[in-house]
Amino acid sequence: MDAKTSFNRRLPSRHVTEGPERAPHRSYLYAMGLTTEQIHQPFVGVASCWNEAAPCNIALMRQAQAVKKGVASAGGTAREFCTITVTDGIAMGHDGMRSSLPSRECIADSVELTVRGHAYDALVGLAGCDKSLPGMMMAMVRLNVPSIFIMSDEDLDEIERVACPSAGACGAQFTANTMATVSEAIGLALPYSAGAPAPYEIRDAFCMTAGEKVMDLIASNLRPRDIVTRKALENAAAVVAASGGSTNAALHLPAIAHEAGIKFDLFDVAEIFKKTPYVADLKPGGRYVAKDMFEVGGIPLLMKTLLDNGFLHGDCITVTGRTIAENLKSVKWNPHQDVVHPADKPITVTGGVVGLKGNLAPEGAIVKVAGMSNLRFTGPARCFDREEDAFDAVQNRTYREGEVIVIRYEGPKGGPGMREMLQTTAALTGQGMGGKIALITDGRFSGATRGFCIGHVGPEAAIGGPIALLQDGDIIEIDAVDGTLNVKLSDDELAQRKTKWRARATNHTSGALWKYAQQVGPAVDGAVTHPGGAHEKQCYADI
Repeated sequence: MDAKTSFNRRLPSRHVTEGPERAPHRSYLYAMGLTTEQIHQPFVGVASCWNEAAPCNIALMRQAQAVKKGVASAGGTAREFCTITVTDGIAMGHDGMRSSLPSRECIADSVELTVRGHAYDALVGLAGCDKSLPGMMMAMVRLNVPSIFIMSDEDLDEIERVACPSAGACGAQFTANTMATVSEAIGLALPYSAGAPAPYEIRDAFCMTAGEKVMDLIASNLRPRDIVTRKALENAAAVVAASGGSTNAALHLPAIAHEAGIKFDLFDVAEIFKKTPYVADLKPGGRYVAKDMFEVGGIPLLMKTLLDNGFLHGDCITVTGRTIAENLKSVKWNPHQDVVHPADKPITVTGGVVGLKGNLAPEGAIVKVAGMSNLRFTGPARCFDREEDAFDAVQNRTYREGEVIVIRYEGPKGGPGMREMLQTTAALTGQGMGGKIALITDGRFSGATRGFCIGHVGPEAAIGGPIALLQDGDIIEIDAVDGTLNVKLSDDELAQRKTKWRARATNHTSGALWKYAQQVGPAVDGAVTHPGGAHEKQCYADI
């Protein structure tokens, strides 16, 4: 037995390629044009979220071809496959948004099943939208095979017919770009790769390099769970805060941690947010877009100033085989730009996202404060039990300045699907009321949301959380300085109201959304649907 055959027999692909009993399996591979040499090389799954649903995804198939060339040049056999996406830009504002967050789990599950079912040895994932980015990273950590993440990005304008000039994600620091930034900070993506705009030719070079590098990861047996440690998660939370990123990161980071068996919930994320300065002047709260940051030094420039000022753990290993500090050693500060401020001269001394807790949110809540000047708000509640009713009230201007609009029964179970409330918040901003009212929900907000909008309030209304007990006129106090969210009611009053509360029936009694509602956990833990890595006796990569 030669050294190569001995090595391959330790890999998962041995179950479909090695030995006389695998002749039927090999016949399928020969039927697809593979040579004997290719069949006995390590198999690398190239998972793409390509589809024609939105511009976020249309460049990914092209980039997958570059990854496959890189895998082949390094002595591997690439096998390309696609998974689904639900694009928030099209799903928003109607019932389709219920499918958005559940699609994250579907993406992770489908990638897992494909890799397991075909016994692939490694994974390169390409994604470009809000739920496909965290979903792909969740699959990598769950499978724990050598993996590299690649993201697509592009600029955004303001007018409909030229709003999306080409392929890629929305250009501001919305959820997609936030999670792209996370992919580099957490160590699953190659330096500079997550910020390069989709049409740039350098994208394909990054993809080919990723294909080559994943073969090195197979040889060194460096796996996602070696990379995604608690310190790495803290680094990821720090770049979210420093870039004024999306509140949705407070869902996705706990979900990624869950796959690794690490407890890292909304409160852990919020603790990092509280002590990290806000330094990247990115939209929607700032002046620039992700393309601008890439052109002045990219995510490594942001990470470098955080590292130099003690806000990152430099000893975390990454897919390069080197640590964060080693990756950033050659990065020089660019003084001829004002997209990224030095961390010792920040825009604000605390992060652009804040965690809240109080008698209205015992399991926490989240608010994006980047670009806001007033961080406290007190007003009477105006309660709605679904987003459509709140939107109608806003459209018809039947609310009052100074009120706190409450949208409930929109949480993970109650929605089901934890919709984004972007339609309502956009209407309020359009009416010039963004700073004159507040909005709280057990649902989510888009990374594009502006104003005093608090999401992820838990426990959610569907399970009888305090938000379900609110009545019109109850006085709500929001303090993003001290991190509190309270209603001026006694514990006795809340307890009395709870005795009269009854769970509501759902309109979704079958299908994927019904199944999601039965399985999903609370937002504080990432709204995940399975027990996670801590409960595993043996992960896929060790079969």
